[in-house]
Amino acid sequence: MTDLALVDYFSDAAVAQDPYDYFENLRSRGPVFREPHHGVVAVTGYAEVMAAFKDVESFSAVNAIGGPFPPLPFEPEGDDISAQIEAHRHLFPIFEHMVVMDPPRHERARSLLSKLLTPRRLKENEEFTRQLADDQLDEFIHNGTCEFLSEYARPFATLAITDLLGVPADDRAEFRRALGADKPAGNQVGALDGAPVGLNPLEYLEDKFSGYIAERRREPRNDVLGGMASATYPDGSTPEPIEVVRPATFLFAAGQETVTKLLSAAVQTLGDRPEFQRTLRENRDLIPAFIEESLRTQSPTKVDFRLARRTTTLGGVLVPAGTVLMLCLGAANRDPAKFEDPHEFRVDRRNVREHIAFGRGIHTCAGAPLARVEGLITVHRLLDRMRDITISERSHGPIDARRYAYEPTFLLRGLTELFIDFEAS
Repeated sequence: MTDLALVDYFSDAAVAQDPYDYFENLRSRGPVFREPHHGVVAVTGYAEVMAAFKDVESFSAVNAIGGPFPPLPFEPEGDDISAQIEAHRHLFPIFEHMVVMDPPRHERARSLLSKLLTPRRLKENEEFTRQLADDQLDEFIHNGTCEFLSEYARPFATLAITDLLGVPADDRAEFRRALGADKPAGNQVGALDGAPVGLNPLEYLEDKFSGYIAERRREPRNDVLGGMASATYPDGSTPEPIEVVRPATFLFAAGQETVTKLLSAAVQTLGDRPEFQRTLRENRDLIPAFIEESLRTQSPTKVDFRLARRTTTLGGVLVPAGTVLMLCLGAANRDPAKFEDPHEFRVDRRNVREHIAFGRGIHTCAGAPLARVEGLITVHRLLDRMRDITISERSHGPIDARRYAYEPTFLLRGLTELFIDFEAS
């Protein structure tokens, strides 16, 4: 068993590539356990992660992205630090965004997204995405090989959400270039838990959408951006333009990351386990379960964080106010107390939709329905238009000795590249 005193989850390169042995080591010490390097309480049990997500009175999302980095901007005092959190909230990373907000501000921000993600708009976007999948495949299908992330997943995810958010058609090529969807594999613009390279995607998106909203407020139009510009809070008040922009831009950036990682994990499984290609071709009704099992076994977000507002207990363990909790989604989704044979990929898993790859509670990922639709469409069209999808041995080695590289971050789980070979149908 790995000696946790020698392994720092946040900086160990080997753990970044494969966190699952580390998670199992933590689990063996209990579902709630304080790791030795940063004083972070790691939560690996499914039930305990669920409880933390739902208890917004005890656990704040203010540090959801950074966890212990940077350190708290104050010294916790007493058994309830709610007032200290609010007084210092502006000093936490990306404090302006919905993902780190707590009630009641979180509900106000999320209400603006609900005005955008209407059933009608989602249906329109689904129709666009079906055609987009074929357009993207057309760019390389006759080559018989591709680097899946740069040639399909990233541009597909980017263009799908540009349509959802109503980006004008003339600007979509610029978004694709600026957000790294046209760049070679392994050269991403940046990640939500790492330093950006070249440009900050959230700043870029804020600048673009602020311009769109300002223009629509000057000259109203009956389009998606016009709907965003005219959105009001539940009490009827009109938000400042930036308050409309930020929920949309975070959805854009986070959605692009999540979809790209989901698609690459699904295709990696199809290539490494060709029996699933046969199974899904014979029974397309199993594709939704295949997508869910891909999310469960390779959760795009490895960990999420919370800050204990008040002294409480979780899983029978005392959690003092000011404690940083690391909610290990990748571990919870492989908790044997919840999922039978948790490390096995099974499309017949009855409770697979109970995974928490998209979080749970008030911070359930707003883009989860989009990611699922994009995954379903992609797998259907790959099976329609490709035969004998295989992982490239030239790039990743033979099946019994694969070489895969994952992004070296503590927050997200995703391949840096995935080369596949196939026959065009």
